[in-house]
Amino acid sequence: MVLKNKVIMVTGGTGSFGQKFTEIVLREHDPATIRIYSRGELLQMQMQQKFNNDERLRFLIGDVRDKDRLTRAMNGVDIVVHAAALKQVPTSEYNPLEAVKTNIDGAANIIDVAIDNNIDRVINISSDKAVQPVNLYGATKLVAEKLFVQGNAYVGGLRKTRFSCVRYGNVVGSRGSVVPLFLEQRKQGKITITDERMTRFWLTLEQGVRFVIDCIGQMRGGDIFIPKIPSMKITTLAEAIAPKAKIEIVGIRPGEKLHEVLLSEEEAYHAIEFNDYFLIEPEHSFWIKDNIKGGKPLPDGFKYTSDNNTKWLTTEELKKMVEGL
Repeated sequence: MVLKNKVIMVTGGTGSFGQKFTEIVLREHDPATIRIYSRGELLQMQMQQKFNNDERLRFLIGDVRDKDRLTRAMNGVDIVVHAAALKQVPTSEYNPLEAVKTNIDGAANIIDVAIDNNIDRVINISSDKAVQPVNLYGATKLVAEKLFVQGNAYVGGLRKTRFSCVRYGNVVGSRGSVVPLFLEQRKQGKITITDERMTRFWLTLEQGVRFVIDCIGQMRGGDIFIPKIPSMKITTLAEAIAPKAKIEIVGIRPGEKLHEVLLSEEEAYHAIEFNDYFLIEPEHSFWIKDNIKGGKPLPDGFKYTSDNNTKWLTTEELKKMVEGL
């Protein structure tokens, strides 16, 4: 168990991912300590109460933009899970420099401080919006991925730090998800949909967390892990949440795609496929391909998009996924 007796730090740790990650790791992996690094003292207090003041938790106020604070917070850490980001597409469009400072400069700070502190493993939580981005948020996540992959080339001498990424799609019920919006709109009997042709990749928060934990155990540094997850039609989701509601088509918003991409055709040339996931191998000299066992190359022209997926969620499956939200 790679997390057993380890000191782990989660940036953006009070978010949806951080809280579920903390829950599963405390319950199943017996860490020495989990450091929750975030900006909001209220959310930290609420999380501390939620976990009954578990003595293995440490709550650290800080921003990934603050390199000095990161240096102190990451001292003595074994594993860093980097989940902090400005994630709202409209917010990033309206405040572009702030998105750059957090999502790009913050990622660079994590890399520098991890190397200086000789952290063992650092994994970055990315997004399908980083692939062929059409909005600023996606562009910043693309840059963050590039920084994390290339960060391995900066590790030299006796240092051991490895950097990798996990890239997946929309998470059911996370903050900013369309599910809470639909649940609220259901009360008024009207659901707004941007385009009825729209599709998205979809997974639960627990599935995302468990995939990240698996990747921490497998990561070699420079790899990007992509889970095989089902797609859903936005109309099917609306039907699952509010079958009697009226549907209003409002048009695609600025920076929004009709379909999402998790693995582009260009990336597929240097990616390999496993039973449950794809792995993008870095095109850099530090990567030794011969050490990967069990993966198979992808056919020419392959791409993994939410509309060409072989796995689709039904209305009943979506109903089960949103129960209790």
